[in-house]
Amino acid sequence: MKRLVVVAEDSLIVEAIAIALRKSGEFNLVGHLDGRSATAGAILDASPEVVLIDEMECSDQPIALIREIKAVDASVMVIVLALSPEAAWVDEMFAAGASAAVSKSTQPGALATLIRETLEGRMLHLYQPVERVAGAQGKPAGGEDSVLSSRELEVLRLVASGSTNAEIARKLWVTEQTVKFHLSNIYRKLEVGNRTEASRYAHVSGLLNGGESAVVS
Repeated sequence: MKRLVVVAEDSLIVEAIAIALRKSGEFNLVGHLDGRSATAGAILDASPEVVLIDEMECSDQPIALIREIKAVDASVMVIVLALSPEAAWVDEMFAAGASAAVSKSTQPGALATLIRETLEGRMLHLYQPVERVAGAQGKPAGGEDSVLSSRELEVLRLVASGSTNAEIARKLWVTEQTVKFHLSNIYRKLEVGNRTEASRYAHVSGLLNGGESAVVS
């Protein structure tokens, strides 16, 4: 299992992450440090392969911490949990050496998948302002046919949270055949091949929980 350290002030965030990682069976949480006092040395003492850092309201502290970590061990992958990152702050974060930023609105159960995809190099750095996201405040380059309906967005968000077709059908009071119909339309409009790719698109493009942004590199 990959060794992971969490740097965060909120113990509830750490607890939710720990539970999700245990369920995934892919990551071993080897340390938790308070973001207000964490140092690169203390983090690297745990020999992590991944460091998950809370944004701490887009302050300068996580940026400095990322630089220190990468200066000592460039092989460590740093991922930032961001609430609603400003473009300038995101640029600075990546310049400091972060590999990805993931929205705090991400369901804990999906976090392990996003971390794994980033580790395996299958995530693209795709930052977009919320107003340019498909299904949010406007239309993507693909044109009107790419915009998801409100029902399709509901289905996509449930898929991204890990729900099965049967669970989605129960939650939305529709048949599984209707769910499959919506998924087919979602795949076509987003130009993806399956629910994993659709979920990844939702997380990267900020389509979850009312369009809060997520950035993954």
